[in-house]
Amino acid sequence: SSPLRTMADTKAVVPVPHNVLKKRKALEELRATRSKRNEEIRKKRKEKRRVIFKRAEAYVNEYRKSERALINARRLAKDGNNTFLEPEPKLIFVIRIRGIMGVDPRTRKILRLLRLRQINNGVFVRANKAILKMIRLVEPYVAYGYPSLKSVRELIYKRGYAKFNGQRTAITNNDIIGKALGKRGVICIEDVIHEIYTVGPNFKYVNKFLWPFKLNSPKGGFNDKTIHFQEGGDAGNRENHINKLIQRMN
Repeated sequence: SSPLRTMADTKAVVPVPHNVLKKRKALEELRATRSKRNEEIRKKRKEKRRVIFKRAEAYVNEYRKSERALINARRLAKDGNNTFLEPEPKLIFVIRIRGIMGVDPRTRKILRLLRLRQINNGVFVRANKAILKMIRLVEPYVAYGYPSLKSVRELIYKRGYAKFNGQRTAITNNDIIGKALGKRGVICIEDVIHEIYTVGPNFKYVNKFLWPFKLNSPKGGFNDKTIHFQEGGDAGNRENHINKLIQRMN
């Protein structure tokens, strides 16, 4: 027999070491587990996207419906020569327009309670008796009013930061929202917008989750921060005109 054939035969019968076989099997099992897990994650994400899309669609229909109902109610009142009483606003957006110079301790405490620690900070608050009383006490230092859906959406999408693990974190994806508010049924940015705009049952938690908005100085500047809005200044309640100010500062 030729030496070449003997070498081939010897090569064929060399056993694979036990530890190599063990390692190979472990790697195959790991790959299979990882593949299965990734498939499950993909399925969950796909399902979550479908739920988010359905929710967003439902919210759009809800907003349109309520807007149409309001327009119809106004029209009916006008046709019947009646005065239409606008629904009470549920949401207020407050912007701090003045600094700390000459601020008395009580005013400073109220501004801190409203989370308005810096100039040009803005926050959403529920329109109730207690909050309105607090705002009126600090009226010379703030501008406030009733934000539209467009303003709420633009603020959250453009300037929305979350308080996550005690830190100011950019809302770059829905995972942050899901982790912090998932147990309350709030899983995406559209849920956050809906909860804030409609002042829903989880408003308190969602609003706490949002870091106070850091706005720019308004384009074209302020008129006069020391005078009330109704007298041609900037301070105090500007009702629906707050939306113009938000646009200039966002």
